Amino acid sequence: MSHAQTGTQLYAVVEAGEAAQERFVAALAVADFASLLIAPPPGGALDAGSARGLVDVAQKNGVAAIIAGDSRLARALRADGVHLAPARGMVEAYEEARSILGRGAIVGADVGISRHDAMTVAEAGADYVAFGAPAHLKDRDKARVRRDELIAWWAEIFEGPCVALDVETPAEAEALARAGADFIGIRLASGATAAATRELVAGLAAAVRLTTSAG
Repeated sequence: MSHAQTGTQLYAVVEAGEAAQERFVAALAVADFASLLIAPPPGGALDAGSARGLVDVAQKNGVAAIIAGDSRLARALRADGVHLAPARGMVEAYEEARSILGRGAIVGADVGISRHDAMTVAEAGADYVAFGAPAHLKDRDKARVRRDELIAWWAEIFEGPCVALDVETPAEAEALARAGADFIGIRLASGATAAATRELVAGLAAAVRLTTSAG
């Protein structure tokens, strides 16, 4: 669906591992999510044992469960799709994921800050493209500006959905929703308490709802 049809929706990002399900349940208590991206735990790898519970919670709540970077794991867990990380050969990675998961699955692509990758992988058939400002970058202010520019550029020109990742404040969420982001990515950080998770999500969700109702 287009942004105009659905408005901006929320896209949770949760690192698997200790208390991951509790963080996601706390987030669900205060907001509706369209999708859940299940990422590897800090310092570890994503496997069936750490991801299965999150897939179950998401699907029982009508949320699409998306596995980070592992199409075969997504298939094994009967998740709704896979999220491809930035890499060389994005189109080839997309085609491999599609061949593993089939036409009915979600195959999304994090394209970093590459306009070229965004256009080519979307043309190949990716269900969404994602732009972000990940925490490991030294100059996150510059990364945020670039992410915001790419979201606005994409929303103005292309019909396919785009995800704004690494959104941390209500002001960011509101600005990105106004710029045309179809999904606002909220990272539910490892170690955060349920109360802190609810507070973060409630603030970002309120900003998105305000923007959507304002038109």
